[in-house]
Amino acid sequence: MTRVTSWLSPWQGGRSLRLEEVLAMPESEREVVIYWRPGCGYCLQLRTSLGALGEQAQWINIWQDDAAAAFVRSVNDGNETVPTVVMDGIPHTNPDPDTVRERLEAVA
Repeated sequence: MTRVTSWLSPWQGGRSLRLEEVLAMPESEREVVIYWRPGCGYCLQLRTSLGALGEQAQWINIWQDDAAAAFVRSVNDGNETVPTVVMDGIPHTNPDPDTVRERLEAVA
């Protein structure tokens, strides 16, 4: 990862999970799953707006996980549009950060 891409990463210093790891979790631990990629300004905006609440979501880097990228394409007409956020099993493409924050607050 380049220095700029690392800086634009919404999960600097954190751990990005793989889709198989998230799917193995109990549903109660994956109520909010965020698919992202380094260098995505919208992903950074979402991460920044969520603040500490963002740590409660499960983050999956689609550039490190072919299955995750395939999932994102399957719900976005073949495009790897991120952030794609799955809340309660329903995918949302580039949702309003307030909507994601409200969902995270509800599960906190």
